Amino acid sequence: MESGSQPARPSESLHNRAARVVGTAIALLTLTLPLWAIAQHSSDNLDLLMQTTYRVRDLRE
Repeated sequence: MESGSQPARPSESLHNRAARVVGTAIALLTLTLPLWAIAQHSSDNLDLLMQTTYRVRDLRE
């Protein structure tokens, strides 16, 4: 195939582009969604820990 000629199936390149976009979206979700979930849950736990009070018992009694 010469470098100046067009590919036999132009829809194949469109398919490749769509697959690349979907793959990129999945990769971004895979990287950002766990970080977002951890940030959401860790801030909830931090607030709960800040509100919890403990009584210290005197062991000399």
